[in-house]
Amino acid sequence: MSFWDHLEALRQGLFRIIIALVAAFVVLFFFKDFLFDKLILAPTRTDFFFYRWFGMQTGLQLVNIELSTQFMVHMRVTFMCAIILCCPYILFEIWRFIAPALYQNEKRATRRAFLFASFLFYFGIAVGYCIILPLMVNFFDGYKVSEAVINTISLNSYISTVNSTVLLFGIVFEIPTLVAALSQIGLLTRQTLVGGWKWAVLIIAVLAAVITPADPFSMLIAAIPLGLLYGISILVCKPEQEESEEELEDKKEEAAQ
Repeated sequence: MSFWDHLEALRQGLFRIIIALVAAFVVLFFFKDFLFDKLILAPTRTDFFFYRWFGMQTGLQLVNIELSTQFMVHMRVTFMCAIILCCPYILFEIWRFIAPALYQNEKRATRRAFLFASFLFYFGIAVGYCIILPLMVNFFDGYKVSEAVINTISLNSYISTVNSTVLLFGIVFEIPTLVAALSQIGLLTRQTLVGGWKWAVLIIAVLAAVITPADPFSMLIAAIPLGLLYGISILVCKPEQEESEEELEDKKEEAAQ
């Protein structure tokens, strides 16, 4: 294929992704009550399951101070949910575009990685929504520099926190997918990850402190899934010997062809 043929394939792939996102957006737009009352605003209420499990109390009261904010928030939340819903199809289109440029061993690696990516993305979304978001809401709702200052949280501020937190964890949980692909291609080995565990602990602690309120309980809750993520990355990363054998097999297949 020429450069323009590749560009045309990319254009068609992007067009199909846009069509899928628009279709999902239109459908989800009419489920406003379910999206907001059952999902988005659920962590603001004390009856949210995370608060019941850990005996926490919260009663975040949201206000709107701008005329068009509620409509724009509806649009933003619907678009975010459309992206989450269409994630497997988006990954499939990305795979379909890059697959023709890969060697046989690279195709096998990236195919498995893309299949695993959707599961990890949704798992990260669940961790961000079910654990990290309620921790942040509970902490910041009760934190005051002075009793003379009353917390009045705007709807726009809360939605921005929801979007950034949930999507951030969805993206972060794609790390094992990247590690698996790099391992299969030959750019990363299990020995490298095991040897760098001290740096990994430090990075996980810093990430947990950045993405959560600065209290030990929240940092621990956030660090546990990140640590498990690093452990999964080690398991999916192939040892040097296995990696060399697979490369040798691929070379034999290519030579036979």
